[in-house]
Amino acid sequence: MEFRIADTFYKALTKLSNEEMKAAKMTVFDLQADRSGNSLRLHKLDRAKDKRFWSVSVNMDIRIIVHKDGESLLLCYVDHHEDAYQWAQNRRLEVHPTTGAAQIVEVIEKVEEVRIPIYQQEAPKDTAAPSRFKERPLRNHTDEFLMKYGVPEVWLDKLRAADEDELLALAERLPSEAGEAVLDLAVGVVPEVPEPIARDANPFEHPDAMRRFRTIDSKEELAAALDFPWDKWTVFLHPSQRAMVGKDFSGPARVSGAAGTGKTVVALHRAVHLAKDNEDARILLTTFSDALANALQDKCHRLLRPEPRVAEQIDVYALDAVGERLYKARGGKKRLVDPQTVRSYITENAKKLEQDFTDHFLFKEWEEVVDPIQLTTWESYRDVTRIGRRTRLPVSRREELWKVFAAVFEELEAKNEITRAGLFHDLAAQFTTTGQHAPYEYIIVDEAQDISPPQLKFLGAMAQNRPNSLFFAGDLGQRIFQAPFSWEQLGVKIRGRSRTLRINYRTSHQIRQQADKLLSAIIEDVDGNKEERKHMQSVFNGPAPELLRNETEKEEQQKVAEWIAARIEEGIAPEEIALFVRSENELQRARKAIAVAGLPACELDERLRTQEGYVTLSTMHLAKGLEFRAVAVIAIDEDIIPSAERIEAVTDQMGIEEVYDTERHLLYVACTRARDHLLMSCVGEGSEFLADLGV
Repeated sequence: MEFRIADTFYKALTKLSNEEMKAAKMTVFDLQADRSGNSLRLHKLDRAKDKRFWSVSVNMDIRIIVHKDGESLLLCYVDHHEDAYQWAQNRRLEVHPTTGAAQIVEVIEKVEEVRIPIYQQEAPKDTAAPSRFKERPLRNHTDEFLMKYGVPEVWLDKLRAADEDELLALAERLPSEAGEAVLDLAVGVVPEVPEPIARDANPFEHPDAMRRFRTIDSKEELAAALDFPWDKWTVFLHPSQRAMVGKDFSGPARVSGAAGTGKTVVALHRAVHLAKDNEDARILLTTFSDALANALQDKCHRLLRPEPRVAEQIDVYALDAVGERLYKARGGKKRLVDPQTVRSYITENAKKLEQDFTDHFLFKEWEEVVDPIQLTTWESYRDVTRIGRRTRLPVSRREELWKVFAAVFEELEAKNEITRAGLFHDLAAQFTTTGQHAPYEYIIVDEAQDISPPQLKFLGAMAQNRPNSLFFAGDLGQRIFQAPFSWEQLGVKIRGRSRTLRINYRTSHQIRQQADKLLSAIIEDVDGNKEERKHMQSVFNGPAPELLRNETEKEEQQKVAEWIAARIEEGIAPEEIALFVRSENELQRARKAIAVAGLPACELDERLRTQEGYVTLSTMHLAKGLEFRAVAVIAIDEDIIPSAERIEAVTDQMGIEEVYDTERHLLYVACTRARDHLLMSCVGEGSEFLADLGV
């Protein structure tokens, strides 16, 4: 008998209390051990429209809804007694007559039964995201056309009758492939028709069915699946994600997409896929920071808990840690020097040579041009194209600058020190000029938009353009640590091997639409590769984001505390709430707001660990990779974001643009950590970015 789990069971499981969830899981294990249900209180639901639905008693109140069909048993739903029965009475498991995919379909008898959620009816007009749809946008589409996209037959008339206010609510209740197609068609985008499958194919193995049904083969696999039901990505993949996970690429490749589209999910599953397909291969799963590497390590363990052998093939480290380890292992003798020490060398040598360049200009020239490219000779510095540095430098001025940088290189050599950029260049040279064997056959890089030029050169040298050897996941709209540079100039070409994910799983339609206003509809990198964001979708609805304008910080703290209390009253746990601020200077404002709410605060560190019963508190820079049901981004004040300090330190127009870009990206990252609720707060008129957000 085949034993399967549906994503509807997962979603319902997360809504139970901890004790109820624990009891439901134990019942599931019993059911897997005895699929006949003889040892459980199992009875058929005669009032359900689908007569194959059965109820399994967890206790006196909680019921699991299963679907029994011959040798197949499917976990469909779990809830309190009457709610569980009501769910089953309005659902059918069926095979779509056009696509051949298995679907759980909600059945509604009348068009009038469709209701718009209260939060959509009452959203304030000045904060609600503007409608993207025309009135009754699907009215002219035929049955045959809509059914090509998996729209259930029972919903055809309802969709054609739906006006622009109803479509978002309706799409959420359809099978996911149908909901996505409906939203595309509503804005004039004709989605690609899925590839047909053979008529005798298993309907549960259709790509669209695999995004919501998973066959469980062992007790260990079931335990891993049930341990983290809120992380559906460990069990279910969207067809576009699955395609990137298993695709063969002739060279370096990249998956991109807005926040919440599952790029990290693709990276993790691709690492596992490559390990399973290449049993003797070593795989590196890496990113640019220790904090994100720790988060990747946790997710990798979660994904591979039932397959420890596969886990042994995958190393998860931050790029800097990989570089330092390999440098020492391959005989590197120089001591790694920190950036602050190098800055002191630059300042001291500039004074000795009586140069008239500002310290800021010298630091930027070193950190963005000389050190990353390792321009260790006058000729190399004289001839370099200074991408990202708009201030023109004639040869005479470069000569003056070179005297300072040459002295810095001499000092580093005399003290047997090496910069991190120098370390990565040395390693890259070992793999390209000496032909040393790379320690990894396959490399997957998450948050690739923030890796540095030396790191990319090092990765390219290890990969050597071998098929499938180098895979990047990233979003140019979340680049906050690294200035733009050309990947192609460093030998890493992804043109023609780049794909963009469009479905957002993390944030509601309303939050995503608001946050997207901070960024351009099309973002282009230095090499001309484009990321289009104008047709992004979210898979669920929620309340419109809120904005609080306050007269004083004390007023802000009181109102934010009231907002936190309202979320707690709705049933959101403290650890599902986060407050983000621009920098450490504003952390105290957030601490006071949490204290006024009468709750303890957990301040994030490099481990990115939240704490049960605590409201999370962090700067925006540590927000990547996180998700909370409710997020308050506070202190969005004038001169705080964009940072007045950063702007005042810049001396050229290119630098100003770069500051504004990264500051926008920071706010975008913070806002898109929110799943259901987003609050933005400022004192006074607030940041100029609030006008861009349309609030």
